[in-house]
Amino acid sequence: MQAHDIRTALDRHWAASAAGDLVAEHEIYHDDAVCEYPQSGEIIRGRHNLQALRGHHPGKPAGFAVRRIVGEGQLWVTEYAIAYQGNMAHTVSIMEFKDGKVAHETQYFADPFAAPAWRSQWVERPA
Repeated sequence: MQAHDIRTALDRHWAASAAGDLVAEHEIYHDDAVCEYPQSGEIIRGRHNLQALRGHHPGKPAGFAVRRIVGEGQLWVTEYAIAYQGNMAHTVSIMEFKDGKVAHETQYFADPFAAPAWRSQWVERPA
């Protein structure tokens, strides 16, 4: 699978995720895909289980924004933010492709934090 094809599949995946389209969102995964959440220690085995888990989420995300997608070969990384229960979670998804579908994904979730005043002279703040 060419980089252009993977990027197109990723764009469709993230658009479907943002729209809440569970069927289209999970078309990118192999049937036996594995998804890991290292911060909670959870491993989800199989596309069906991943789709069911996301479909039964009690507090569905209220917003979703992809910051950037980078990758080469079979390894692709997406940085995005999810509005969830009044907070913004900054997220990184690392996807490993095999035969044109995601075989393994690892997702990291980070809560925002206040920037300390001591470093203000060296940093920029987005508008």
